Amino acid sequence: MELWLWPSGGAWLLVAARAVLQLLRSDLRLGRPLLAVLALLAVLDWLCQRLLPPPAALAVLAATGWIALSRLARPPRLPVATRAVLITGCDSGFGKETAKKLDAMGFTVLATVLELNGPGALELRACCSSRLKLLQMDLTKPADISRVLEFTKDHTTSTGLWGLVNNAGLNDIVADVELSPVATFRNCMEVNFFGALELTKGLLPLLRRSRGRIVTVGSPAGDMPYPCLAAYGTSKAAMALLMDAFSCELLPWGVKVSIIQPGYFKTESVKNVSNWEQRKQLLLATMSQELLQAYGEDYVEHLHGQFLHSLRLAVPDLSPVVDAIIDALLATRPQRRYYPGRGLGLMYFIHFYLPESLRRRFLQSFFINPCLPRALRPGQPGATPTQDPNPNPTPDPSLAGAR
Repeated sequence: MELWLWPSGGAWLLVAARAVLQLLRSDLRLGRPLLAVLALLAVLDWLCQRLLPPPAALAVLAATGWIALSRLARPPRLPVATRAVLITGCDSGFGKETAKKLDAMGFTVLATVLELNGPGALELRACCSSRLKLLQMDLTKPADISRVLEFTKDHTTSTGLWGLVNNAGLNDIVADVELSPVATFRNCMEVNFFGALELTKGLLPLLRRSRGRIVTVGSPAGDMPYPCLAAYGTSKAAMALLMDAFSCELLPWGVKVSIIQPGYFKTESVKNVSNWEQRKQLLLATMSQELLQAYGEDYVEHLHGQFLHSLRLAVPDLSPVVDAIIDALLATRPQRRYYPGRGLGLMYFIHFYLPESLRRRFLQSFFINPCLPRALRPGQPGATPTQDPNPNPTPDPSLAGAR
């Protein structure tokens, strides 16, 4: 006699409803992912009933449901209480939106900006509470960093400093390494690495005392060789390695370190077309005659045009990055790496597992695919026979890793 009864009809719906209610009590993420998982479980239930004996079917369905739904559940988070967080680069973009969100959650926010009377600072003053403090800081100026360190120590004596968000970043050129002035590499390193290093080291006594968090906004350009982003990418790669070192060294102190690697988002600095036009003109004006003859002005124009074309596909909603920063600050077990943004999983899979030639072509198709320099084109004086490494020089780009 068969003692196992598989729920059917109304009984199955009752079981499913009870399961969903229980999952909702565990703070499940609502939305399309949940609906997709429930649909998958329904299809799997239908298959299991027809292909497996009831005990095995129930085991498969229960295991699949537990794994899938547990991935959607929000991890436990710490209470905000009176926690204080310092965020750099709040004039615009991720920094400004994170400052607004943390202030609304009840954090004490110390937000650094380049200009105290700039548009971003005025917006923060208008929409945030009195808990938010605006501090002027240029990460290339040690005096500014020292002033912020002193202010932070003086104004967190009662609450302590819970977190540092290294968000400020600089990218002021899109060009090949040979076309990029060495000063551009130095500027990127000063802001994206050395300034952040000095600020982080200065705040470590406070962060060690609170057993707090360090969250750094990096870039996939620091993990893979995006075309024409070497100056920006190398500084981000250095910062990522530094944070990995901090993560190991600060583990005994209870300080947790996370890196946010965002996809292509439409921040103010990215979508400022006139600013990119000025930088292109400055690059052309400072290039030597030898480089102009070898590459050609049209080569630079081509790079610039493809970069501007990619801007239309940047994501305007910055909330995935803001949510990742908040999770890194409050999760009981924050991730070492966060990858908010579309297409990053595929990009990293290709970068780590496919041959180099395919990786290169994939990055070029997503961002910038340079045309041949003038000196390598057939019929040009001094041209040398060579195989064209880019048989399709102008595909439509659709994603980039620079903030």
